[in-house]
Amino acid sequence: MGDYHLADAEARFADIIWSKEPIASPELVKICEREMNWKKSTTYTVLKKLCEKGIFRNENAVVKAVLSKEEFYGRQSRKYVDDVFEGSLPRFLAAFCGGKKLSEKEVEEMRKFVDENT
Repeated sequence: MGDYHLADAEARFADIIWSKEPIASPELVKICEREMNWKKSTTYTVLKKLCEKGIFRNENAVVKAVLSKEEFYGRQSRKYVDDVFEGSLPRFLAAFCGGKKLSEKEVEEMRKFVDENT
């Protein structure tokens, strides 16, 4: 479990699973056929790929998340900060804010977050 990037279609597919889990795989096929215009084989191919990435599990024809949406995107975000900003959260925040002045509410929320996590 190390590749936390999803292509656009994979992300749409993952959102379907996250919003409906646990979901029977035949029902997932029907939804993907209707919403994504996918064939059964496409659904199962993408599902297998995301199961191999450790995001979902398909057991006894029932698909469940191994990682919640929040866990997945949290890991993806941390990997981005590690790769682009050498793991420096302050450097990331400086770039993210891009010179924009933070509101008092944002500053207070950040202080609260830092206090709760140190």
